[in-house]
Amino acid sequence: MKKIVIGLMAVATLMVSCKNESKDSEATEEKAVETVELQNAINKKGEFTLRGEFIYTDEAAVLKGNDFIYGVQLDEKAKELAEKVKPLKREDYDMVPVILKGKVKNNPDKDGWEKIVEIKEIIKVEKPTAEPAIKVKGE
Repeated sequence: MKKIVIGLMAVATLMVSCKNESKDSEATEEKAVETVELQNAINKKGEFTLRGEFIYTDEAAVLKGNDFIYGVQLDEKAKELAEKVKPLKREDYDMVPVILKGKVKNNPDKDGWEKIVEIKEIIKVEKPTAEPAIKVKGE
């Protein structure tokens, strides 16, 4: 009887550890794919494929990724992206996930972000995944 209980415990432990191992390997594989995508993102024109959250106002536009924040050059492509993002926003200041192809360059103006993105191509506009921000109203 003791051997059966010990055997069942060993099998249960093995099953749990295998599940964790597969999750770890999926995360590692996903990071490897992102690294390869990043390495392949730069093309001969100096353009990058950028994934981040986009926000547009009349005064400025910003693209925020996991490890960067860039201003966006206010041109026709930025306005086109703003129009595509508009129906997906719940509030005026919602940030919407996008995938773009663009050129990152130094900001010629001293005001604003150090680096800006010139949008070359809008690849994808996605629905926001986060819950809307909680509003706190004072008296």
